[in-house]
Amino acid sequence: MYLHLFFGVGALLLVSGPVQGSNDTTPLVLWHGMGDNCCNPLSMGAIKKMVEEEVPGIYVLSLMIGKTVTQDTESGFFMDVNEQVAFACDKIAQDPKLKAGYKAMGFSQGAQFLRAVAQRCPNPPMKTLISVGGQHQGVYGLPRCPGESSHICDWIRKKLNSGAYTDAIQKHLVQAQYWHDPLNDDLYKQHSLFLADINQERVVNETYKKNLMSLEKFVMVKFLKDSIVDPVISEWFGFFKTGQAEETETLQESTLYKEDRLGLAEMDKAGKLVFLASDGDHLQFDRPWFNAKLLPYIR
Repeated sequence: MYLHLFFGVGALLLVSGPVQGSNDTTPLVLWHGMGDNCCNPLSMGAIKKMVEEEVPGIYVLSLMIGKTVTQDTESGFFMDVNEQVAFACDKIAQDPKLKAGYKAMGFSQGAQFLRAVAQRCPNPPMKTLISVGGQHQGVYGLPRCPGESSHICDWIRKKLNSGAYTDAIQKHLVQAQYWHDPLNDDLYKQHSLFLADINQERVVNETYKKNLMSLEKFVMVKFLKDSIVDPVISEWFGFFKTGQAEETETLQESTLYKEDRLGLAEMDKAGKLVFLASDGDHLQFDRPWFNAKLLPYIR
């Protein structure tokens, strides 16, 4: 989803003099959420600038999916997610500044898309994945959509409710590809083009598992007052218990974890999983929180 204006651009940005850059910093790749784009000065552009100020010398790539900012925004609604991931993998692989490896930070749906990059495209290696409000077990509802995209979200909601797993909607509506219906689990597993694949719902792809486990850290941020993601526990890789849509279960209670189909249990035991919380609505946080909680995983 769209990254909210979370630190009053300009007003709270720290002003500092020139600082000598460092060649020792690990590059950072960003992927925006639904309704946003790579370069919006009030969202991803501000994040990029803030990281560059806080970590002198760092190279930050904010992914543009398409040839223009407009295409990038539209891709977040209508471009097949698997094609988006392949596009991102190619862009990352072709960037010489990333050849020694990189860290990645995804916002909302951009987080699960970056996880797919980690699982499918190990070269160059992703070292750390920071998921900011990502929905790793998908969503079962769009309770509220922010800003200028609200009319699009109303249309999306109608399409999802009428047939999220039909071929036409799966192929051409991004949000359908991480729509997870706990009341129709078999339908989800059979017809989900994206989420069911990266979450090992049909078969266990050992390469996916191996690649994800190669991360040094997998950081997941949950927004405690999130009014957009349903269920919010998906931001910590939990979801509704199968067969109903009221009672949730944690990642650790899930079959995915107990059978360790994705390597998350082993990563958890090794201290690679980090669960953080922000006391705000979806993608709302301030610069002090960012610096205290996320910056240590970027430096």
